[in-house]
Amino acid sequence: MEEKETESVGLRLLKTGRKGIIHAIFSRMGLIVLLLLVQIMLLFSVFYWFEEFLPHILGGTVIFTVTMVGVLLNSSTDPTAKNTWLIVMAVMPVFGALLYLYTQSNIGHRALKNRLGQLIDQTKDSIPQEERVREEFEKQEPGAAALARYIHRSGCYPVYDRTDVTYFPSGEAKFEELLRQLEEAREFIFLEYFIVDEGLMWGRVLEVLARKAAEGVDVRVMYDGTCEFSTLPHDYPKRLRALGIRCKVFAPISPFVSTHYNYRDHRKILVIDGHTAFTGGVNLADEYINHTERFGHWKDAAIMVKGEAVRSFTLLFLQMWSIDEKQPEFDRYLQAPAHPAEDAPGFVVPYGDCPLDNDKVGEMVYIDLLNRARRYVHIMTPYLILDGELETALKFAAERGVEVSLILPGIPDKAAPYALAKTHYASLMASGVNIYEYTPGFVHAKVFVSDDHEAVVGTINLDYRSLYHHFECAAYLCGTSCISDIEADFQTTRAQCRTVTMETLRKEKWTRKLAGFLLKAVAPLL
Repeated sequence: MEEKETESVGLRLLKTGRKGIIHAIFSRMGLIVLLLLVQIMLLFSVFYWFEEFLPHILGGTVIFTVTMVGVLLNSSTDPTAKNTWLIVMAVMPVFGALLYLYTQSNIGHRALKNRLGQLIDQTKDSIPQEERVREEFEKQEPGAAALARYIHRSGCYPVYDRTDVTYFPSGEAKFEELLRQLEEAREFIFLEYFIVDEGLMWGRVLEVLARKAAEGVDVRVMYDGTCEFSTLPHDYPKRLRALGIRCKVFAPISPFVSTHYNYRDHRKILVIDGHTAFTGGVNLADEYINHTERFGHWKDAAIMVKGEAVRSFTLLFLQMWSIDEKQPEFDRYLQAPAHPAEDAPGFVVPYGDCPLDNDKVGEMVYIDLLNRARRYVHIMTPYLILDGELETALKFAAERGVEVSLILPGIPDKAAPYALAKTHYASLMASGVNIYEYTPGFVHAKVFVSDDHEAVVGTINLDYRSLYHHFECAAYLCGTSCISDIEADFQTTRAQCRTVTMETLRKEKWTRKLAGFLLKAVAPLL
């Protein structure tokens, strides 16, 4: 009976949302795509016009290009990205320079940057660091104290104790517990996800959300605007509002070319009543629970947080939700009872990473773990597109005797990132890094675990998108009881992997090698 009811809510929205190809072409989304293509053609026409006329004034062209190269070299752009832009400018002097100017401008995201800055300033003291916890953390974990100070400097992210963390080694395990926890909601439910897709998983969740909203629970859903292209119709927020669910779309696709589209909300956050939160790699779509198969078996990971640390996840959600709110409301939700887990060991630091502040929090946390590790660092990630700093940190850790092991997909979801990942293998392996590929399918987990004592679980991949361009979140764990479960999951997953060797690299398809060779030059732009 429950499954039929789920279909009545979830599939009803689905069946009225997905149309035929002809209808899609003439829909609002089809119009948006058409207008975007027209604008892109106009932009290229303008660039081409400059390309045609500026060479007639040779001196002006040379001065302009050399000036832009100087601007690039003296900018704060990542060194690897500088190399890419130098190649672009060398191949297309005028067009490349103008394109660089455009992408580095604030066109399209100035308002977002300013508004988020205001919200972060307004809430920087909303969750005070408890002095007792800070002192205890610095006493017990002197090596990690500097990392905690750095994370706190980047936002309102205190260190918490009295927080229980449960690790889920699959999307199925998270889904089962998520449904149980949703049923317990009494005050509010906040969901912020990169992908929401109609099907069994979202249908079951939606059924509970609609029922809870009817009971008076404050239910809010936020998803990234790319869903309008891939999974959901443009009027989906209206449909959810009809069920009593407040819904927003982050950066919806519009008919105007903008650098704003470069910044996506890649977070996965679910908060219940201020005392329970979920994060990790699992989105709300059927492939994440292996109900449908896309790239073999989908290996993912997530955590459930209960206790004091949930406040930070509540704040992360409310900051994004309040971007377009005239009078954002924080205190009521941040002061909700957290139900401290008094006997829970260890410390938890939830944190976010904003791409608009030039502070690469996600990458710096990973590098710090690599630099402080003594015995091992075990990593699961779907993508491996590294800048120079992170690649050096991985190699340096291995070269000083730390066992550094990475598990990556055996069946990729995208050809280009897979080819680019392969370009890093030889260099990493030469320094002693172990690389494994998950033969049953696709690894989507984003997990670091080190020395049986520290770990990070969240949404942050080892690629330029996550580290430079996406809004992300994660939880740094130190001494929590679930770290042994994370390491056990790594070992279980590694047992299902093939070991990458220099011999297997030599036997790699020449087409993939060529693709990686060519894409390497533009990796930071992908």
